[in-house]
Formats: sequence, structure tokens, C-alpha cells
Amino acid sequence: MRYVSATEFARNFAKIQHEVHEEAIAVTSHGRTTGYFVSPEHYAEFAGLRAKARQNLRIGELPDDVVEALRNTKMDARHDELNKLMDD
Repeated sequence: MRYVSATEFARNFAKIQHEVHEEAIAVTSHGRTTGYFVSPEHYAEFAGLRAKARQNLRIGELPDDVVEALRNTKMDARHDELNKLMDD
């Protein structure tokens, strides 16, 4: 990832907006990253992943094979006390 100062970012925006399609650019101020400049494609990918991460699934919405796999899951023997909770 490339790092540019806020001053450089402002002065060279026209050039940087073309370079952002190759990689994200971190914008810094006084040695600290204050934001990131990314291409529209990378932002759309990020937004999609973020939206998926926020989805809540109910057991009833999961496919039967996934529910069965969860039921049959056992932890390492070191955690037998927790496995017993799954058997109830």
C-alpha cells in the first residue's frame, strides 16, 4: 500500500485518482493514517463483504446439511465439559 501525506494528496489528486485503480492509498497527516482512498470497484467489494458480515441467520434458514453438521460437531477432548453442553 502506498502512503501519501494529505498535502500531497490534495496537490496531486488528478494523478492519484488514476493510481488508486492499482492499489489503495493511505492518506496521512502528521505521520498518522487519517483515511484511505480506494477505487470504486474496491469500495463496492468492501461494502458487499461488510453487508454479508452483518447478516444474521436463523437456524430455520440454514440448509439441513449445515444444521446436521453443527449438531455433530465436537470440540477437542480438552473441552469435554463444553461438549456435554451440546448433548443436552
